[in-house]
Amino acid sequence: MWADLAPIGRHPDSGGYRRYAWTGADADCRTWFQEQAQARGLTYETDRNGNQWAWLGDPLAGDAVVTGSHLDSVPDGGAFDGPLGVVSSFAALDELRARGARPTRPLAITNFGDEEGARFGLACVGSRLAAGQLTKEKAYELRDADGISLPQAMEQAGYDPETIGADPERLARIGAFVELHVEQGRALDLSGDRVGIASAIWPHGRWRYDFHGEANHAGTTRLVDRRDPMLTYAATVLAARQEAVLAGAVATFGKISVEPNGVNAIPSLVRGWLDSRAADQATLDTVVTAIEKAARERADQDGIDLAVVRESFTPVVEFEHALCDEMNRILGGSVPVLGTGAGHDAGILSATVPTAMLFVRNPTGVSHSPKEFAAEDDCEAGVLALADVLEGLACR
Repeated sequence: MWADLAPIGRHPDSGGYRRYAWTGADADCRTWFQEQAQARGLTYETDRNGNQWAWLGDPLAGDAVVTGSHLDSVPDGGAFDGPLGVVSSFAALDELRARGARPTRPLAITNFGDEEGARFGLACVGSRLAAGQLTKEKAYELRDADGISLPQAMEQAGYDPETIGADPERLARIGAFVELHVEQGRALDLSGDRVGIASAIWPHGRWRYDFHGEANHAGTTRLVDRRDPMLTYAATVLAARQEAVLAGAVATFGKISVEPNGVNAIPSLVRGWLDSRAADQATLDTVVTAIEKAARERADQDGIDLAVVRESFTPVVEFEHALCDEMNRILGGSVPVLGTGAGHDAGILSATVPTAMLFVRNPTGVSHSPKEFAAEDDCEAGVLALADVLEGLACR
């Protein structure tokens, strides 16, 4: 399975993946998922929001145990973020069958669409739509860098965007959702453990900063006469780092667009996207407020007009304590429990469905990069742990 997925959407120069929602690479990943489901005799379906499902047992019976993750990527992302959870889910089902386990509850494997938000700027679109955290109206407003709207992209990929929206009936069928994911950090590597259980996801969000200045000639305009938004942006980037260090949080400007984007032109507009996360809401609020304050003070100094828009936000997510405790019991009671600053579909679903996560050791801690890695024996340990959990939850 891993070898079949490996070439899809891989960029020849960077070695990273560009599996963006509703593109050719995404379609190939979806075809792979459908083929894996059909090869195992599972009932395959795509829901109203384009999320894929593979069912063992009656999809309508309720109290189902569901696992899975996503197959899309960030720009030049790694091979493991998302796909490891989907591949491991199919492998865990194979393991259950090899054991002769007999589920007494329906089992399902899912691939949630557009988890990374690389194309339309909003993470977890598929699960947000299903959970009612993203309305159809707001989804229709999403545009990619080329101005193509989400519904246009879905239509071009052969899906009907008219059907998207909250799907409470489907979520009501789920009794537990367990997502396996490569750890995006080094906690397990430092503790020497192959597998861990997630306790919570830090609150996190994305803010767009629009710095409006005045375009002018880079060679003839005196420095004192310039309204250069790039200077204000640069100062804000440095302020974000300083505020994050002071608060023990993280803050990153990882995406930027410039107009008119000419080497010999002073920009008229610099647009930067801030990603910030912290262990608790109060700390995050402190950091984000301080960054905006610093940006506005510098904008006033530089004669720049600044607009700040919060594009997405996810509050702290504490996974279902009873489910996490049961998973730890199934796995022997000594599995490390750790928090994470990364968002996941499991976090979105947690508001309406009992959810939990398993992490697989990442020896470097690197993620969202072609250098992302997990050793084969650790991945196998993750599959066996997931199989144990599924057996304990669905075959009791």
